Amino acid sequence: MNSMSKVFAAFLAVALLYVFPTMQAAERQDDLSQMIVYNAVVQFTDAVRTKGYVTPTMYNDFTREINATGNEYTIQIEHLHKTYHPEYTDPANVNTFQNKFTTVYEGYYENAIMPVLYPDNSTPKDDQSRQYRLQNGDYFTVKVESTNRTMAAILRGMLGIEGNQNRSAVLARYGGMVLNEDY
Repeated sequence: MNSMSKVFAAFLAVALLYVFPTMQAAERQDDLSQMIVYNAVVQFTDAVRTKGYVTPTMYNDFTREINATGNEYTIQIEHLHKTYHPEYTDPANVNTFQNKFTTVYEGYYENAIMPVLYPDNSTPKDDQSRQYRLQNGDYFTVKVESTNRTMAAILRGMLGIEGNQNRSAVLARYGGMVLNEDY
């Protein structure tokens, strides 16, 4: 029984001296990555909302900043374009206008935004045709989510304290209304 307690004490000492501090450092790294990514998302989104457009340089700087954390990310961009549709009792007859308009938001995502920023030709990065433009009243939102397992997630899984395995270690979402058209 005495040897069993020595083995247990040795195991506990290893856990307390090495594994726990390593896990704390890994979780601290996840927290730092979360802060860096959130700040990058806020700065990028606010720049787009203030300027009213996205350029390849703005997007490249944004992705470079979040990739500096060492994680892999999926980036989802959403542009909700605000349009007004007049209401008619009979759409074929202009005289049946009801003096009301319906506000409709049309969604545009990466498949519509990225071809404008990165066309299949050799247009220079600073060319105006490579600006994805938004209008006042539109909404612009960016969501960034890590796709890899971080060291903290691996250690939690190894120790059997893994909570939700499908949860991303880093997740940031930010957006708002476009305030200006500076183009």
